[in-house]
Amino acid sequence: MRELNDAALYERVQAKDKEALELLYDRYEKLLYSFSYRIVKDKGLSEEVIQEVFIKLWKGRAKYTEEKGKFSSWILTMTRHTAIDILRKQSREPDFELDERDALHSDEASVEDQVEWKERGIVLRAAVSKLKEEQKRIIEMFYFKGMTHKKISQEIDLPLGTVKGRIRLALKHLKSNLAEKGGVSDEK
Repeated sequence: MRELNDAALYERVQAKDKEALELLYDRYEKLLYSFSYRIVKDKGLSEEVIQEVFIKLWKGRAKYTEEKGKFSSWILTMTRHTAIDILRKQSREPDFELDERDALHSDEASVEDQVEWKERGIVLRAAVSKLKEEQKRIIEMFYFKGMTHKKISQEIDLPLGTVKGRIRLALKHLKSNLAEKGGVSDEK
């Protein structure tokens, strides 16, 4: 089967031939990975792009015909579109920053509540700024950008367990810093 060209392998994939899919994957995985990496600039996302491309192939959501051109050009184009779609999906996720959010200052909030929120924000930012640089970065990624432990692990290239441990340690230091400033209470 290795002697089959890409178009013939594609036809066999459409007939649910797993071996044909494996051969196409072996032929194109490195090329598609490096191509998608240039677009998304992230190892984990590049792997996600490739996975999505081959899922589309397997499920028949992507149609190739030889009349439209070379298979390699077609699969690179599909990879490009998939990478852009994944980047767009990520950009729609909210990006929280260390500032007072408009939601905290709704029309229903009293002046006293607004002042209290602002003071708490100042105390919180001061406590976060005292963290070690790596702890600060992880806390901002997890709590303020809403990233998952796994995504943080991929982003900063650390094992998942290490990321979880550093979040716990950073929270311990934050609690200590806030307690010193009187910003932590035991009320629920």
